[in-house]
Amino acid sequence: MARLKALHDDLYFELKEYEALGVLMIMDGHIASPLQIVHAHMIKETGTYMRDYEMNSEGGLETLIFHEIRLS
Repeated sequence: MARLKALHDDLYFELKEYEALGVLMIMDGHIASPLQIVHAHMIKETGTYMRDYEMNSEGGLETLIFHEIRLS
């Protein structure tokens, strides 16, 4: 349980860094905050989320998109 909390904490702090850099975060088609994304990961019992990275014309990260992947 402590390991899972540490993973979620790590994800939250990573996403907070992206947010501070002005990176837009989208989850399932909607703008999402780091806390919303971490919460979705925490309650997920089946499936997972895949990341998509969109870069700007200078090669910097512009948008971080999370797509739900459902496992059957």
